[in-house]
Amino acid sequence: EVQLVESGGGSVQPGGSLRLSCATSGFIFSTADMSWVRQAPGKGLEWVSTINRGGGSTTYADSVKGRFTVSRDNAKNTLYLQMNSLKPEDTAVYYCATTPSGTRRGQGTQVTVSS
Repeated sequence: EVQLVESGGGSVQPGGSLRLSCATSGFIFSTADMSWVRQAPGKGLEWVSTINRGGGSTTYADSVKGRFTVSRDNAKNTLYLQMNSLKPEDTAVYYCATTPSGTRRGQGTQVTVSS
């Protein structure tokens, strides 16, 4: 059974940073491209970032480019998202997913950016 467990969310002020983690099991992590998606209050799922299986190729939504960094540790079966210069509009539940559409995703971790 595929399991994706996100952690690291919280409440921060604008300009702050958070690092999200996603612990995975139930599939061969090192062979899977992985993504982060998010859902803001009252809105649909939004793709944030994708990293390829080896970690050498990353893509980002324009809204987070230059502020967020996706990475992975294939030895630990774990995906990360470093979020810097956070803005109120980054407030959302963040999910790691095995597809960019977020079809298969974890339970999510809440990120709230507010002064």
